[in-house]
Amino acid sequence: MKKYLFIALAALFFGVSSASADGLELDRIISKEQLPASAIEFINKNFANSKISLVKEDRELFSKNYEVIFSDGARLEFTRSGEWKEVDCRNYEVPANIVPAAIAKYVSENYSGARILQIDSDRFDYEVRLSNSLELTFDKSFNIIDIDD
Repeated sequence: MKKYLFIALAALFFGVSSASADGLELDRIISKEQLPASAIEFINKNFANSKISLVKEDRELFSKNYEVIFSDGARLEFTRSGEWKEVDCRNYEVPANIVPAAIAKYVSENYSGARILQIDSDRFDYEVRLSNSLELTFDKSFNIIDIDD
């Protein structure tokens, strides 16, 4: 009997815990001016001619990110400090000055004519999506570590 009571209490505890964590997630619409200064600078430098449709702050239990969506469908993600995490230009090329030189060189040497449409960066690697539908993963030293089609 104690075993069943313990299981029931554990299930109740985990159910309440996950509901509480979900309740702490907060997304809100903000203005461009409310982004961190480095994110504003990045947008002004690389997407000056693009019209912003939406700027959103995504807050979760232990993190905060920003998302910027342009009217042409391009999408940017920034960290709490305003560093870019993802640049997804959908149908046109990611601005060249965003892509690390070693990655741009690898793509031009190995996939002539392919354009970089998306780049993601995290603590461990860079992921790049090309116009030929390939996805390349590079470590932080810019060594190719995976190719996915």
